[in-house]
Amino acid sequence: MRFGRKERVEESAEADDAVDGEPGDPAPVLDTSSGPFDASEVEDLDERDGIDLGSLVITPAGPMEMRLQVDEDSGEVIAAVLVDEQGALELRAFAAARGGGSWAELRPRISAETARMGGTATEHDGPFGIELVCEVPVQLPDGQPATQVSRISGHEGPNWLLRATLMGQPAAEPESAAPWEETIRSVVVRRGREAMVPGAPLRLTLPPDARQVD
Repeated sequence: MRFGRKERVEESAEADDAVDGEPGDPAPVLDTSSGPFDASEVEDLDERDGIDLGSLVITPAGPMEMRLQVDEDSGEVIAAVLVDEQGALELRAFAAARGGGSWAELRPRISAETARMGGTATEHDGPFGIELVCEVPVQLPDGQPATQVSRISGHEGPNWLLRATLMGQPAAEPESAAPWEETIRSVVVRRGREAMVPGAPLRLTLPPDARQVD
């Protein structure tokens, strides 16, 4: 496990705003019995062999390296990223209003930000319900143009929203994403009892074995 610093980006701020305020239209009711889970639903949480990041407990379904993104200005951990040779999975959790609807409100914001970068975001029915497949033009190190594909799903708990972003092969080839989807389902969210403004990121904490990299 390691962590590195990352400057705050506009998308992060927009994502925070997107889950703020009152919920919109009710979201479709999905079967969440197989995860991700709220901490109140897991009786053996302390006995799980997972990575405990405070507000998130993650159990990778394979040999994945955990990296933590740290905001350059605040020093706060803003995301957990699992990586292997084929791709990556970014996990971010936010406080949300009770009653649902946060993911439906967030999707247009993500689509608008993707369009601002010259890409497209298309809604699809995925294993977790409605997800966004984003395609953004990029330039490879050798100067050749390419397309970066990501697949974003939203998971709503009693008063939280988990945003999961798959990148690389798991995003471009969904049939190869089973271990990554299993990892998403393994996530347990500890929202806590403190009052939080909807849209505020849930605080992640560094494990004792984390090491900083530049």
